[in-house]
Amino acid sequence: MIIAAWIIFSFTAIQLGVVLLNEIFRQPLPPCPNDFNPLVSILIPARNEEQNIGRLLKDIQQQEWQNFEVLIFNDQSTDKTAEIVESFTKTDQRIQLLHSEGLPDGWLGKNYGCYNLAQKAKGSYLLFLDADVRISGTIIADTISKVQQHQLGLLSIFPQQIMQSWGEYLTVPIMNFILLSLLPLVFVRVLPFSSMAAANGQFMLFDAKTYRERQPHQTFRSNKVEDISIAQYFKKNGIRIACLAGNPSISCRMYSSFSDAVNGFSKNVIMFFGNSGILAILFWLITTLGFIPVLIALPTKLIFIYLLMLVSIRILISVVSYQNPLKNLLLAIPQQVVLSIFILKALLNKSKKAYQWKGRTIS
Repeated sequence: MIIAAWIIFSFTAIQLGVVLLNEIFRQPLPPCPNDFNPLVSILIPARNEEQNIGRLLKDIQQQEWQNFEVLIFNDQSTDKTAEIVESFTKTDQRIQLLHSEGLPDGWLGKNYGCYNLAQKAKGSYLLFLDADVRISGTIIADTISKVQQHQLGLLSIFPQQIMQSWGEYLTVPIMNFILLSLLPLVFVRVLPFSSMAAANGQFMLFDAKTYRERQPHQTFRSNKVEDISIAQYFKKNGIRIACLAGNPSISCRMYSSFSDAVNGFSKNVIMFFGNSGILAILFWLITTLGFIPVLIALPTKLIFIYLLMLVSIRILISVVSYQNPLKNLLLAIPQQVVLSIFILKALLNKSKKAYQWKGRTIS
């Protein structure tokens, strides 16, 4: 029991160290030089996004960076997505709408949409955005400057997550808890190992030359977590990448209900653990039930330090992610219960080799 207690204590200390690194090394975005103004292709795959697409297009039009084209891939939407986009194309020639002719065998919908968009894009940089993202400030200019500064092939950002319901508060912060307590994001840029790779498909900015040479969405056409796989692939091939978190100039409301969040997160939660269900279960056991061996086997002073570390981890992750620290502390235990649901559903999906997403069966 005492060995297990010390392992759990040490793991928690490592988690705290990782979170501190993510707080200390925030990787700020530098301002873009005024004389640098290449064409940026903003590429948006959209399937039934009538609630979001108009807001995002307005955000793009209000950006300081104005040398852009916007291509939207209408992935067989059955709502008013296409009509909304067409209303923008009538007044802004930089915006174009592409229509899917159907999903070929061997492709997933989003990957196929991204691939088609990239083939039509003319820009020196390709910025893939999910339709439910919101952008503000000078995020396009600043991220291009970051790519230039470090000669990156890919820059990805985990947006600030907007939560408006208890179902979202119970689910959405879990991904940041895993990511920011296991991976120092600065290591994604400075270390060459593919295990130190992360990306978020909600915001992926590619150097266009690199993208066209590698065609990552075609390479991972059937991959359910193509963003992480692309990041790993780039690092394996010596292409520099960077991943940031918690930038207030980009936000997203990913899910509006508990069930949608469970279905969404369960498709990629295992990838945070190297696609190992065993490691995911071990992480859950240590972070959820680890207090039991600690309370039984360690002296009072170390128990106090352990509890202080647990609280500090939750607070720091909330600060880095621009989330509410008090809510995440109060909901820490329910969030751990929900994490078990994510992992269980992910393992069931893996055994069935199929799940439902946006009206399609994903296998």
